[in-house]
Amino acid sequence: MPEIRFNVVTQDWIVFAGERARRPDQFAEHGIERQPRPARDPQCPFCPGNEAMTPPEIFRLPADGNWKVRVVPNKFAALDSQGELHRRAWGLKRVISGVGLHEVLIEAPEHDRTMPMLEPEEMRSIIRVYHQRYCAAAADPRVAHVTVFKNHGLRAGTSLVHTHSQLIATPIIPPQVRSRMENALRFYDEYGDCVFCRVLAEEEADAERVVVSTDRFLAFIPFAAYSPFHTWIYPRHHEASFALATDEELDDLAVTLRTVLRKTWRGLNDPDFNLAVRSAPAECAMVKYYHWYLSVIPRVTRIAGFELGSGMFINTGIPEQTAGFLRSVPAG
Repeated sequence: MPEIRFNVVTQDWIVFAGERARRPDQFAEHGIERQPRPARDPQCPFCPGNEAMTPPEIFRLPADGNWKVRVVPNKFAALDSQGELHRRAWGLKRVISGVGLHEVLIEAPEHDRTMPMLEPEEMRSIIRVYHQRYCAAAADPRVAHVTVFKNHGLRAGTSLVHTHSQLIATPIIPPQVRSRMENALRFYDEYGDCVFCRVLAEEEADAERVVVSTDRFLAFIPFAAYSPFHTWIYPRHHEASFALATDEELDDLAVTLRTVLRKTWRGLNDPDFNLAVRSAPAECAMVKYYHWYLSVIPRVTRIAGFELGSGMFINTGIPEQTAGFLRSVPAG
C-alpha cells in the first residue's frame, strides 16, 4: 500500500508509491551515457590556456603557477555585481534592484574529469574554496543570502560540461530558506531543541537510512526524502551558518561528500545530479534553531503535473532500500 510520510524539516508530505516503487539498482537505467571528452578542449573557457575567454579571475588556488581551482565571475551573471541596492513599491508591486554576486568555481583544470572522479586532496581544496567564497560573499553589505551549488548533467541544468560549481549571492533571503527557518523556529519554540539536531540523532539511531558516517558528519537519505537517493549531509556539531565551519569540519566534509558522490556515481552509472549548501543567512549565523547542511540530489526521476499542481512529491524509491543500496556500493 502507498505511504505518505511527513518531512519534519520542510513540513512537506511526500507520497511513497509502493505499487510503483522500483528496486534501487533499476534507477541506474536513467544514467545518461557520457561521451568521451579530451583532457583539454580548445573551445572550453574553463580549460587551462583559455583563461582569456572568462572575465578576469577573482581567486585561484594555488595563487601562483598552474591553478587547481579557479574562480571567475559568471560571464552571463544573473545579478549585477556593480549595482546599488534599491527598493521600490507602488500598490501591490514590489521591486528590488537585481544586485548581487554570481561566480563560477572551476573545480579542476582537466576537461575530462568530474567531481566524483577527483582525489581526496582535490576535493578538500574545492570545499575550502566553497567556504572562502561563501564568507567573502556574505560580507558584502548588499547580500542577504548566499547559495553555493553545482549542476552536473543536462537534467540538472548544466550548460558547460567542464566540472564546475556556482555561487549566487542575493539581496533577499529566498522564500524557501525563510520558510524552513520559520519551521525550525516553531519547532524550537515548541520543543526547545534544534529540529536538525533531533533528526540527525534519530537517523543515526535508526541507522537504516544512513549512507556514510564520519567523525563530524552524517550522510543519510531522509525518512521522507523528496526523490530517490536524495541525500542530506549534516554536521554533527550544531551551527547555523556554513561560514562557521572549522578547517577540520571542511576537511571531513570533503571526505564525506566525495564518498557519497562516488557511491552514487558507481551505483547509478554517473547520473545527473544537483548539489547545494543550505545555510542560514549571515545575519542569523548564531541562532540556536537552524543548522546548515548539504544536499545531494541525483536526477533519476522527473517532476510532472502532480508535483507542479499540488506541491507534493511522489517518490518511487523507498529511503531504507536506496540507502542500503548506496551503503553496499564501494566508494573506491
